[in-house]
Amino acid sequence: MNCAIIDDEPLALDLIGSYVEKTPFLTLAGKYNSAVEALAALEKEPVDLLFCDIQMPELSGLDLAKHLPVQTQVVFITAYSEYAIESYKVNTTGYLTKPVAYADFLQAANKARNIYDTVIKTEKEGSTDDFMYVKADYKTVRIDLDDILFIEGLKDYVKIHRASTDRALLSLSSMHQIESRLPVDRFLRVHRSYIVNMKHVDRFERGHVVMGETNIPISDSNREMVQRFVADHMLTR
Repeated sequence: MNCAIIDDEPLALDLIGSYVEKTPFLTLAGKYNSAVEALAALEKEPVDLLFCDIQMPELSGLDLAKHLPVQTQVVFITAYSEYAIESYKVNTTGYLTKPVAYADFLQAANKARNIYDTVIKTEKEGSTDDFMYVKADYKTVRIDLDDILFIEGLKDYVKIHRASTDRALLSLSSMHQIESRLPVDRFLRVHRSYIVNMKHVDRFERGHVVMGETNIPISDSNREMVQRFVADHMLTR
């Protein structure tokens, strides 16, 4: 697993770096003194696992975690135990308090490896299964793609509406992140805040996608793309 470390304390950065080097299944991809410095690098080249301090200037580790790809697991390392509950709101894989012993580090790393092997690695290698996993309600939840009606963007979260239940799933992710994991032959971004499973669309009406009793707006910037999709699937004589 590729990993990175972020900490504004040089001694802590070096200590965790030494732990990574002696852990056989981890490869160190980068060390950063601030979350701001790390953000640009991690957007270009995401890692599988991030060991991250919480209290840092300009951008905290908790805020950084909200902008990472959903595939990146985060283990927070901090001197302040009071952040533990808040850290689990961003679906952290682990929470370690300083000073960190190698045994505790290894336990958190092994937990991350188990998640990687059972969930994330399968997706990276192009699973033929028609489903995906998302983190919601402090759990990792499997969703069948055909069950998704539409996905609604809500600032730092996405709300996944499903055909099988009236209860939507709320997951900490961006629309861009979840859109990149969906097949383009079925899912279409019809609006900045909406991705629609075209399989469940009943009709198009006055600039809206209609699904049962739900009307979803089509933005002007996405209208041409929607029209092309419809034209490609239009029955012609």
